[in-house]
Amino acid sequence: MFIIGNYRIKPLRTENIPQNDALYEYARRNRGKGYISEVVFWKQVHKKKFHGIDFNRQYIIGNYIVDFYARSLSLVIEIDGGSHNDRLDYDAYRDQYMQSLGLKLFRTTDFDVMNNLDIVMCELEQFIILNYEHE
Repeated sequence: MFIIGNYRIKPLRTENIPQNDALYEYARRNRGKGYISEVVFWKQVHKKKFHGIDFNRQYIIGNYIVDFYARSLSLVIEIDGGSHNDRLDYDAYRDQYMQSLGLKLFRTTDFDVMNNLDIVMCELEQFIILNYEHE
């Protein structure tokens, strides 16, 4: 159980998430590169800094690598940069795949992480409360 403000958050862990092991080395290299917005976000959430929730970075789900994954909530977090503008169909298909596995998705933009980080973190809190609150 996690606490955000006055809200109790119930973990929701999806078991048996498929992973393409052939992507492991690529994901590991991506962790080392790190887009600046991902590094900024990572500093907010790594080592359970964000309400005790454990996040993984560059996590493999099926044939995809997601920016961040909170296993205890089955929550995917994507930070979209300018490259996503031309990939709307791809992103929609990918999102549908993630949802078919029982995962929830939170999307934000590279711009917002870099310029409105406090708002992004509040929006993430609200998303978690809305989707996981335990009454």
